[in-house]
Amino acid sequence: MTKETLVFIFGILLTIIPFLGVPELWRQYSIFGIGVVFVLVGYALRRGVYLKQIDNGNGERGTDSFVETTETLFDEKALK
Repeated sequence: MTKETLVFIFGILLTIIPFLGVPELWRQYSIFGIGVVFVLVGYALRRGVYLKQIDNGNGERGTDSFVETTETLFDEKALK
């Protein structure tokens, strides 16, 4: 079951729980539990999108660039 399917199913459950006639305490626990599941699944989805965004395509991930400083960068002739 995919994460998107979990969000869909729990969204439907969250919508129909008030109309099922379950006791108040069970309703509160179920709504709290569904909220926790939404937070965890939402975090996993966002993390997956972020990791896919920074993937270089060759199995490496990175967003930082590195430039080695050399003497020519600080040479007074190069600054003029």
